[in-house]
Amino acid sequence: MSNLIKIRGIIRDFKLGQETVHVLKGIDLDIERGEYVAIMGPSGSGKSTLMNILGCLDTPTAGSYILNGKDVSKMSDDELADIRNTEIGFVFQTFNLLPRTTALDNVALPMIYAGVSKSDRIKRAQEVLANVGLSDRMDHKPNQLSGGQRQRVAVGRALINKPSIILADEPTGNLDSKTSLEIMELFDDIHKSGNTVIMVTHEEDIAARAHRIIRLIDGMIDSDTRKNKSLAKKI
Repeated sequence: MSNLIKIRGIIRDFKLGQETVHVLKGIDLDIERGEYVAIMGPSGSGKSTLMNILGCLDTPTAGSYILNGKDVSKMSDDELADIRNTEIGFVFQTFNLLPRTTALDNVALPMIYAGVSKSDRIKRAQEVLANVGLSDRMDHKPNQLSGGQRQRVAVGRALINKPSIILADEPTGNLDSKTSLEIMELFDDIHKSGNTVIMVTHEEDIAARAHRIIRLIDGMIDSDTRKNKSLAKKI
């Protein structure tokens, strides 16, 4: 395996009036291609800030971030937008789907920004929706889908451009336990097919499915535990 992510000395400060809040206090982290990682920590530990930096949604105050061989910590906003569209697939707790748009068009959306032709977009979106178990829901809009189906659409959208990383922020936070299990099984399949999965969660049973758990406390890594893949717990 090779390092997909290499972070050194990442600091993130925020100004609040006259005060400076030190959220991340010097994070060093390597994630290899093909890993399945859960990031955990109590509220205020810095896990959301770290996820935003990993996802190129935010830039660090100091430190370096090498993603797939590229130093993204010094990129412009336009360059970061391009990296987000090509290297990272996002799955959010709130799905973030376009409400008046079909599942097919929601999934195909990142390919529009990538400049892919309409016929190729449709073909790839159909393929991805079939892979997430929604062949029979392609023409449905989000309000015609259950929460689990909406999250499957969101997962399909994350996969559409064949990104280096699938980055999931509390992906089961709005789902019941049965649907959460189905979505986590989908993430297991995504990982088995070769994708790197990084998941932010506060739920121990969800994190237990990952093969590595990183715990943050007060803006620093408190523990970083790898386990034998065969021991990855099933919920």
